Amino acid sequence: MKTPRNKVIITCAITGSVHTPSMSPYLPVTPEEIAQSALDAAEAGAAIVHLHARQPGNGRPTQDPAIYERFLPRIKDASDVVVNITTGGSPVLPVSERLQPAARFQPEVASLNMGSMNFGMYELLERFKEFRHDWERPYLEGSADLIFRNTFKDIAHILAACADNGTRFEIECYDIGHLYTAAHFVDRGLLEPPFLIQSVFGIRGGIGTHPEDVMAMKRTADRLFGDAYVWSVLAAGRKQTPLATMAATMGGNVRVGLEDSLWDGPGELARSNADQVRRIRGILDGLSLQPATPDEARQILSLKGRDNVAF
Repeated sequence: MKTPRNKVIITCAITGSVHTPSMSPYLPVTPEEIAQSALDAAEAGAAIVHLHARQPGNGRPTQDPAIYERFLPRIKDASDVVVNITTGGSPVLPVSERLQPAARFQPEVASLNMGSMNFGMYELLERFKEFRHDWERPYLEGSADLIFRNTFKDIAHILAACADNGTRFEIECYDIGHLYTAAHFVDRGLLEPPFLIQSVFGIRGGIGTHPEDVMAMKRTADRLFGDAYVWSVLAAGRKQTPLATMAATMGGNVRVGLEDSLWDGPGELARSNADQVRRIRGILDGLSLQPATPDEARQILSLKGRDNVAF
């Protein structure tokens, strides 16, 4: 399934689990901030918002459904944006916890990582020296010896748990091998087209950010999935906009947002998720491309519709 030639699905990842509250005063933390940031990103042109939750008091990543319940209904009531809930959550959380929000709220889309990896965040300590909360520094330091677990059994468990909910997956592939893992689950009948393949670049432990890396991921996905998939690209840090632009020129879709990058230019913090959406939207305008609406994204991805979620 190919996106119509002039349409690009913009996904905005609102808060994530990589960055900590001390790294940017603009990172949404409380349920109210997450909801408003998601709505602002949708207003700016995002068709999909990708959502994590944080503990309101200290910003620590959490998959507590009670926290999600404080922002999901508000987003749905105020916008027709497609909601995408993480099953990645945080590398330090067990799969049983990571799955809870998607299983309970049955969103149109949920993210799903396609392999275990050493998800290295420790290099952020070279840039950020002072932290407000006592969990932040050990969280980053520990990533040098942390395996983000996504075994074949874990992946199959998540797919089976959501099989009757009509939830489709943002299939996150951090390396070439993850594409082959996705193809394996297609062969097993646990993933059905159209597949949303989110190619992830620039995370320590995964593939790099060279243009050849982008092309290699695209060629491999083309060979494995043919016309049965929709391709999107996210890049970490300062490569977010250049690689999103490259993907758009190659007929792909894009993901931006403060989960993946805190920056809106050299040395300049992005003041909001909406700012990043507006930046990439301006680039798309210059390329004679248009952002897909939420309903166009639903059609492209064969989603079940906003009335069929459990929030």
